[in-house]
Order: sequence, then structure tokens, then C-alpha cells
Amino acid sequence: MTSKTSLGNKGEKLAADFLKNSGMEILDKNFRYGHKEIDIIVRDGNTIAFVEVKTARSKNFGAPEERVNLKKQKLLIDAANFFISKNQLDCEGFRFDVVAIDMKAGPKILHIKNAFTA
Repeated sequence: MTSKTSLGNKGEKLAADFLKNSGMEILDKNFRYGHKEIDIIVRDGNTIAFVEVKTARSKNFGAPEERVNLKKQKLLIDAANFFISKNQLDCEGFRFDVVAIDMKAGPKILHIKNAFTA
């Protein structure tokens, strides 16, 4: 396992624990649709949130949350649309969140709800 993969897996575990401790129900992790992946899918009350996790050891390439670029957003939206059509979910709405984890800060977790829209 590469260092980058190991860091990503650790970040996703921290994010899942954070979301669960915030009262959200984990519906799925690492949901795949072709080459597209959603890191975590949660139910937050009556809303389904598709969560992208970004973990970094430094800010040399910008803050982790800034790494969810337009291309990544489009991939997440495609995968979310497939998830929605595949599963008949009883909810009021959907949103896209980003959980940014700064490992250098010990780790420091930033949860951005509605980080972008479809």
C-alpha cells in the first residue's frame, strides 16, 4: 500500500468516525460507479450527503478542501446520480459535502456542508 493510499484510508476512517459521532448514519463507503467513487454516503436527518474526503500532511498544494476541483465535482455528481437512481431513498434532499483533514495540525477536521451543488 502506498503512503498516499495509507494516508487516504486513514483520513476516510477519521471522517467516517467524525460524521458518525456528529449523529449521521453511514449508508455506504467507497461507493463505486465505474471509475468514479464516493468516499462516504451518509443520512443526516432527512438529507442524504455525498461526502468527499481530502486528507493532507501539508498545505504545499493548497488546503485539502481546495483539492475538490470542478472535474472531481462532476465525477461525484455522476456517481451520486447513479446511487440515487439505483436506490429508492426516502429523504427530503441531497447535498455534497467535503471533509478536509489536516494531519499536520494533529489531525484537524473541517466539515463543509453543501460544499458544491449539482
